[in-house]
Amino acid sequence: MYAKVLLIGGGGREHAIAAALHRSGAKLFAAMRNRNPGIMRLAEKVKIVPENDLNGVCEFATAHQVDFAVCGPEDPLVNGLADALRQQGIPCVGPLQSGARIEGSKLFARELMKNYRIPGCVDYRMVGSLEEAKRAFNEFNGNFVIKPIGLTGGKGVKVMGEHLKNIEDAVGYARDIIEKKIGQSQNLLVEEKIEGEEFTLQAFVNEKSVQFSPLVQDHKRLFEGDTGPNTGGMGSYSCEDFILPFITERDYEMAKEIIFRTVEALNREGINYRGFLYGQFMAARDGVKVIEFNCRLGDPEATNVLTLITSDFTDLCWRIANGESFAQPEFERKATVCKYLVPEGYGIKPLANEEITVNEQGIIASGCVPYYAMVNEENGRIYTTTSRAVAVVSPADTVSLAEKNVENALKHVHGKLFVRHDIGKMELIRKRIEHMKRIRGKETN
Repeated sequence: MYAKVLLIGGGGREHAIAAALHRSGAKLFAAMRNRNPGIMRLAEKVKIVPENDLNGVCEFATAHQVDFAVCGPEDPLVNGLADALRQQGIPCVGPLQSGARIEGSKLFARELMKNYRIPGCVDYRMVGSLEEAKRAFNEFNGNFVIKPIGLTGGKGVKVMGEHLKNIEDAVGYARDIIEKKIGQSQNLLVEEKIEGEEFTLQAFVNEKSVQFSPLVQDHKRLFEGDTGPNTGGMGSYSCEDFILPFITERDYEMAKEIIFRTVEALNREGINYRGFLYGQFMAARDGVKVIEFNCRLGDPEATNVLTLITSDFTDLCWRIANGESFAQPEFERKATVCKYLVPEGYGIKPLANEEITVNEQGIIASGCVPYYAMVNEENGRIYTTTSRAVAVVSPADTVSLAEKNVENALKHVHGKLFVRHDIGKMELIRKRIEHMKRIRGKETN
């Protein structure tokens, strides 16, 4: 399908979206705050503009008479970008502000689940003072998670016993949220801590259709062995059967049912959700629990699934944005592994404005695909920012082969960079499988 498409965002997720749109014949226009060399190479025109500059993005879209837009990051959607585009007659893959609350307000998401009796909702308390927070900590007997209500770039959730070593740490973090309004609110959620394994199910959604992509597991912790602070995501993998080895068919069907029920609840609230809906789930002893919903594709999870998509992605996006029905997209029956190269010090004190070199042909010859993330190209040279730099993704017959391909490809990227090498390795995957066996007290299916 030939179409003029505006892409908003300049990260690795957006490079993967741009590549999938380009493969399916889109004429691409891009609005982003950085100079992502991968997107710039694919786009007919680029405007360097903050993604939250709604007027600037809309002016660019109308000037080039685009047919529709695809928004990668969550911030512009939460701030009303899809609404602004629609006022200009431009459909958007990305929900209106009312629907983007599914990510923009964790309280909205929990109350939607509670009000419509959607399965998978955890016990939670909304608190707005230190005294309320302390009472909630006691009610959960020390087994809790603290979440700012609003957006924090995927880095705001802290788990008791992992990020928080004791109650004093928890009180200190609650105080920070209240006083500094982390997540744009002085309120916070205290939720029961669930033991299990996290997984991601990403859906393509409008009021006519809900379809799914392969399951992916992300790795948010900075260091190997799942230690260190949370990040935006250090890498991810998917399997050739589109499920994960520690997930049962029942888990998978329950996750799909939760997303179906959530879209139905949004519709009943008068919200015609058009876009991507990302469910972050926890496989637990008593079924699947919802960690959170996101109003966009995951990063890095988008790089896994869009590397595999064989359907016409431009046509799919057009149908989503225009409220037309669409079929289940097709994906190549391959496993994938993604590893992110990030600036040294990322997640703590990242080195910015450092030059890196990327031998793209060497990466491709290793059986991988490079996706540029939050870097800047200036005069033919590529420089880091404080965020992730390059995602290297391999599609292969097995996860083990994909992981080996990525490791071989990493030698073609040079600079002051760090990578988690254990992502996709069988030792770590077996650890996940054994963990779920212990939780369930039986063999996984």
